[in-house]
Amino acid sequence: MITPAASRDLVPGCFPCDQQASAERPPREAVVETGHWRVAHAFDTSLAGWLVLLPTRHVTSFATVAPEAAEELGGLVRRLSVALEAVTGCVKTYLMQFSEAEGFSHLHLHLVPRMADQPENARGPGVFTYLGVDQTARIPERTRDELALAIRAAMPDVRTCDGVA
Repeated sequence: MITPAASRDLVPGCFPCDQQASAERPPREAVVETGHWRVAHAFDTSLAGWLVLLPTRHVTSFATVAPEAAEELGGLVRRLSVALEAVTGCVKTYLMQFSEAEGFSHLHLHLVPRMADQPENARGPGVFTYLGVDQTARIPERTRDELALAIRAAMPDVRTCDGVA
């Protein structure tokens, strides 16, 4: 539940802020939540595991992200990438940020699995062919909820997420 102090940092009518203000969110809208970030499964994608990382307050530029949130981001991205590899079988993840689409100026980052058999034209920036797809091609809500729970369960604990960079 959002606190009154935190609600002052949200902008009504901003889609991510409205989702953040919601008292109850399904797993697909709250894959992981920290004090600074909320992770959701993209709603308009045909690629299972397409995640969106959103600040828990209204931010439109990295320059205005709280230092604590910025420090937390790297570890969160790594832990989510480990979980995405385990759950989706992807060979790596892409991390992108633009926040330019109409109605989506709220800062958000796309963390996207790149599958081994992904066509060449859907690699790199071409991965966006999987976003903004027709309703009939989208990952169903129930599947996104199941993926969210599996990703959450597969996330390594911050204290045990060691490895070689």
